[in-house]
Amino acid sequence: MPKTYKRRTRRGVASRQRNRKTSFSLWIGVCLILVTLAFGWWITRNPRSTPRIYDQSYQVTGAPSVDADFINQVLDAYHSPARGKGQSLYALGVKYGVDPVYALAFFMQESRFGTTGVARVTLSLGNIRTTAGYEDYDGYRKYQNWEAGFEDWYQLIKVQYVDTWNLLTIDQIIPVYAPSSDNNDVTAYISGIKLAVDTWRNGQVQV
Repeated sequence: MPKTYKRRTRRGVASRQRNRKTSFSLWIGVCLILVTLAFGWWITRNPRSTPRIYDQSYQVTGAPSVDADFINQVLDAYHSPARGKGQSLYALGVKYGVDPVYALAFFMQESRFGTTGVARVTLSLGNIRTTAGYEDYDGYRKYQNWEAGFEDWYQLIKVQYVDTWNLLTIDQIIPVYAPSSDNNDVTAYISGIKLAVDTWRNGQVQV
């Protein structure tokens, strides 16, 4: 009897331990499910917190990765004479299928958003060299307003660089757009564009 009694007791203890482990495992599982559901709800209520994956080749075509309000914040922060034009810069990017974050980056690289150089007079986003049919100012195209300068840049990138020359990425475009033969530091230009794009896509206004 004693052996039988002891054997049954150990079995009973082991069974209770297994039950406790099972209950604990179920409790952990329920908690994980609840945490997952809560996180999913929070993400839907906070879309800007959702991590976004971007093309690491820095291809200029694609959907906007910044919105008009953010563009205005950037222009305001740098005291651009084009501040308040964020909606125009954004809408033209959608029209031509070019992510407006790149237009903003070129604008910064070329004239610090229209605050330096000839852009203060030409109202040009990209300091485009003049050609037939454009008003000339010191060898650059001059526009009647910032919106015209924005659209001409988008058209140049989409029609000439992307569609005609099949140059899609910043690494492909910059050596042609700002060649070393014009005394440009191509490597620094490319790095500057990428840094600005990464900074703004991460939600930071100032580079």
